Amino acid sequence: MASSSLGGVTTAARPDGPEPPTEIELSADEARRIVLRAQGLLGADGRRDGVGGMLRRLGAVQLDTISVLARSHELVPYARLGAVGRDRVESAYWGDGGTFEYWCHAACLLPIEHWPLYGFRRRAWDARGWGWRRDGLPREAGDRVLARLREEGPLTATQLGGAKAGGPWWSWSEVKVAVERLLDRGEVVCVRRTGWRRVYDLPERALPAELLRTDPDDEECLVGLVGIAGRSLGVATRADLVDFLRLRQGHSERVPEFAVAAGLVPVSVAGWKAPAFADPAQLSTPVRGRHRTTLLSPFDSLIWDRARTERIFRFVHRLEAYVPKPERVHGYFAMPLLAGGRLAGRVDPAREGRTLVARQVSLERASAVQPMATALREAADWVGCDNVALEHVTPHSLATPLKSALATLDA
Repeated sequence: MASSSLGGVTTAARPDGPEPPTEIELSADEARRIVLRAQGLLGADGRRDGVGGMLRRLGAVQLDTISVLARSHELVPYARLGAVGRDRVESAYWGDGGTFEYWCHAACLLPIEHWPLYGFRRRAWDARGWGWRRDGLPREAGDRVLARLREEGPLTATQLGGAKAGGPWWSWSEVKVAVERLLDRGEVVCVRRTGWRRVYDLPERALPAELLRTDPDDEECLVGLVGIAGRSLGVATRADLVDFLRLRQGHSERVPEFAVAAGLVPVSVAGWKAPAFADPAQLSTPVRGRHRTTLLSPFDSLIWDRARTERIFRFVHRLEAYVPKPERVHGYFAMPLLAGGRLAGRVDPAREGRTLVARQVSLERASAVQPMATALREAADWVGCDNVALEHVTPHSLATPLKSALATLDA
């Protein structure tokens, strides 16, 4: 089978008629361990090459405005690499020209070499027309933004004239709508931030010339991206791959075809209702190594798909940040606890001065007490807190053991 290299990603050509590969059978436990290793949370490989290596293994790191202990894009490397300095994280993401921001599972940080593979999405945005996001927005608004970027260099939305139009927090100004529309279409790019603000620039100035010259067609893009998603997830159903890339109807139905073309192999997992695909590299070596004990961002790619999380870990999780406070069960930004390769509880954290406050701790079993204490203490140290305070613990019978475990760590 012929292959091609797109944006640094080697993809197999679409097969023309060969028999599909023989399906491999996996136990649910085998699948779970493969997923954890692929996600850099089991074994030493997940620590290779620091933050940049982690991003390339994951394929995408979701961005979000919520900041509790830290922003989600900082929590993702913390979960895998430990207490890596937050300045190092920011520098690895935006300091060396190795990333860009675009739409994958959501707004994500992506390896710069993947730029050509998102051409299918840029073309789709272009086909929707200039005013799709806001009725009556003229093309001239975008032309004015482009003219200023050409003349003045990279600019934030504030520097372009202001991001907000007044009114609700989501009410964008015309210039913000225009520059985001240009970003969707690939006429501007974002390869760095300053003070959490996107810095917009022209592709020809910000991207390597060889990437701009590479223009795969939609099918080549989708084969490449499905392969990236499959290798990141380790073992994935069609629905998992669709969710990773948030593919629309028309592309989503062809994901099994794209997966085989990308070199993923069909597998069946005991207890999973749908057939799946796996990264053959993950199947070729035994899964060994130490499990990470850590708190996970709700936007971490291990758990960002709630249905997949429940299927793999038998753990039901919901982000409650946008749920009315009286209706929350586990808290505003409940972070699942990963311990021993299982999701063993969750905590809704906050910071008050130099104290990490665990507003709500929910434990699945008594054996989760010590891992939760360890995870809380390590997280507190990472964000510069001297103390950990517990407010509510469920079940209540585990409150005293958890306090004792924390006290022992602090002794």
